Amino acid sequence: MAALGHTFPFYAGPKPIFPVDTTLAVIITIFLTALVIFIIILPGIRGKTRLFWLFRVVTSLFVGAVILAVNFSSEWSVGQVSANTTYKAFSPERISARVGLQVGLRGVNITLTGTPVQQLNETIDYNEEFNWPLGGAYTEAYAKALEKGLPDPVLYLAEKFTPRSPCGLHNQYRLAGHYASVMLWVSFLCWLLTNVMLSMPVLVYGGHMLLATGIFQLLALLFFSTTTSLTPPCPLRLGTAVLRVHHGPAFWTTLATGLLCMLLGLILAVAHKMQPQRLKAFFNQSAEDPVLEWSPEEGELLTPRYRAVTDSPEPQDIPLSETPSEACCKEEHPKDSDCAL
Repeated sequence: MAALGHTFPFYAGPKPIFPVDTTLAVIITIFLTALVIFIIILPGIRGKTRLFWLFRVVTSLFVGAVILAVNFSSEWSVGQVSANTTYKAFSPERISARVGLQVGLRGVNITLTGTPVQQLNETIDYNEEFNWPLGGAYTEAYAKALEKGLPDPVLYLAEKFTPRSPCGLHNQYRLAGHYASVMLWVSFLCWLLTNVMLSMPVLVYGGHMLLATGIFQLLALLFFSTTTSLTPPCPLRLGTAVLRVHHGPAFWTTLATGLLCMLLGLILAVAHKMQPQRLKAFFNQSAEDPVLEWSPEEGELLTPRYRAVTDSPEPQDIPLSETPSEACCKEEHPKDSDCAL
């Protein structure tokens, strides 16, 4: 029962909340720093190449940042509801609050914000994270949450994702997150190879790797959607309200970026077939090599183009050099027929 002015002295207060996910903040800072560095050296590039170069850099950094950010994001499946529910265990006190649920590839994040924030003589603003690596860390995190005495709505939602819950959400979302994360890491590797190949005279292979980047992102979405839809949704009731979960911003951002990568990869492949010279000009690559003439296929880097037989000059008869004895014989006896033998 509440005491001392409706406060709960035996429960720990809400922990300080950083306004932005720290991992996401680090990723954004790294890519924004790289973008600023590239913009600083932009005035040193002349002509239309400057605009082409800026477009390539911005697009590449955007794709790389999205792949990393969604891999660590906790907003693949989200849900939020306003409810009037109990606040603490063994207490009849009820609060009016917004309860949020964010499911990511590595765990679940639960938020509880009072409306208003100040109720029952305390600040109701919680943001708790429960991760599920391949070990049993989720069960340990849930046990610690019970020891801390977190609010009932937080513990209720966290209990639904425990391995022993009849809902089966733990194995469902953990497997979905595991395979989706693997696909995203492969996509990130393809993105790195794309940048390397587009900076070399192998543009067609750069386009192929850009296609692979988009395909693996779409495969991550396929694994996540298929695995999470194998079982019927588990009802999440908070008082009289029902919390419903749907695909979040990370899911749709991955879909848009994957389709963008596939579109750009197809454009590169078509441009390589239709307008190879303009494609090389767009990537600031010389159309002719001063040493070797490359074949039309970008992959034949070590095979010089040999001249066709019809283009070769007419064969010429080259007289054989005479030996010194025959030369002397012709000088001394020019009319002697034996010198010819």
